[in-house]
Amino acid sequence: MGTEEPRDLAEPEEIVSTKQRRIAENARRLPEVSFSSIAHHMDVWWLHEAYRRTRKDGAVGIDGQTAEEYQRDLKGNLESLKERAKSGLYRAPAVRRVRIPKAGSTETRPIGIPTFEDKVLQRAVVMLMEPIYEQDFHDFSFGFRPGKSQHMALRYLRNGLMENKGGWVIDLDIRKFFDTLDRSKLREILAKRVSDGVIRRLIGKWLNAGVMENGERSHSETGTPQGGVISPLLSNIYLHEVLDTWFVKDVQPRMRGRCFLVRFADDAVLGFEYKADAERVMAVISKRFEKYGLELHPEKTKLVDMRSPYDDNGMNQGGTEPGSTTFLGFKHYWAKSRKGSWVIKQKTDSTRLNRAVQAVAEWIKRHRHESMRKQQEALNLKMKGHYGYYGVTGNFRSLESYYYAILRNWFKWLRRRSREKTLTWVRFFQHLDRFPLPRPRIVHSIYA
Repeated sequence: MGTEEPRDLAEPEEIVSTKQRRIAENARRLPEVSFSSIAHHMDVWWLHEAYRRTRKDGAVGIDGQTAEEYQRDLKGNLESLKERAKSGLYRAPAVRRVRIPKAGSTETRPIGIPTFEDKVLQRAVVMLMEPIYEQDFHDFSFGFRPGKSQHMALRYLRNGLMENKGGWVIDLDIRKFFDTLDRSKLREILAKRVSDGVIRRLIGKWLNAGVMENGERSHSETGTPQGGVISPLLSNIYLHEVLDTWFVKDVQPRMRGRCFLVRFADDAVLGFEYKADAERVMAVISKRFEKYGLELHPEKTKLVDMRSPYDDNGMNQGGTEPGSTTFLGFKHYWAKSRKGSWVIKQKTDSTRLNRAVQAVAEWIKRHRHESMRKQQEALNLKMKGHYGYYGVTGNFRSLESYYYAILRNWFKWLRRRSREKTLTWVRFFQHLDRFPLPRPRIVHSIYA
């Protein structure tokens, strides 16, 4: 097609999808083959589709270029990007690092912001590699994969616990995974499936690009690209080798009872029917991670007794109170259902709930002098977002706690406004009739 522009946005999408299906078919047919020639698919149309899939409203990188500025000469920019990427002349820019405050804390969290063009190129490479690795990844890996979600992972964990009658659980906590990943090991793992020189060279440049903070550039010998579009895929590839494949090939065949693994990015839980199986894995899992340059937190990685408090006949088994496990912001614990049977339920983890309330409370405080209409519109979005994630079957009480905490904070800061000194709860609820906040609701059913 040369440098011809796509006639419309649907056309490059269709062409890319066709190419991706072919790559996926070859990867599925040849599970042991390392692909040495995939970069030729990355033409201008491919980059155009990568551009279309890249967020346009994100913060700018170190060059200050916006998506709107890049789009002004889109054809020329994509042509230049293709030539530089394939010839080896592309220079991966440093990632701009900013620090944002953690909700309810004086600490900050570092965020990496690549340049817009770098995001486009990383997206293009992800589109090449993803069809290959999607044939290799296991069904219990849910993080940052097409067609997978956090709620699917939560449902998988609940079903596994119910099948094992709770059983024994290993909560995994990897210390600073994205910062400590061993790059040499990553290259070895990548070589098993991708040996294309163009792709390997680009990934190497991103790994070594470094970060820019307060005008100073720094480099690290470990970790994945800060904030990079490609970082989630590289992380999944790494943990697929470190944990997932090891679990399927070495752990499961040696276990006496049922066992399962569920993973979302670097957050993982292993479940076992029998204590002896769990203890065998607990004794060796740290060494497995150390082999790949990773460290499990010695206190946060723990073995939890999740056995049901009642046996098959409904008789109390005695002993200590059953434990619980936290995964993706939800606490999983034993409780009675409406029908009186013991089931695994999910509720918002108390730390996450407090953090969510604190974040909204801080927003209300900062914007307390804006009109109630503006405040209400913003609060509606925040609260609907919270319900959209935490609105799972059995979690209504936590949603109500969130709702009433927001009401109390809104009342508190409205009352402190100079013209609202006499605001009472009665008057506040009258305001709510005009500016209602969304009530809690269940969005995700465990029975779906």
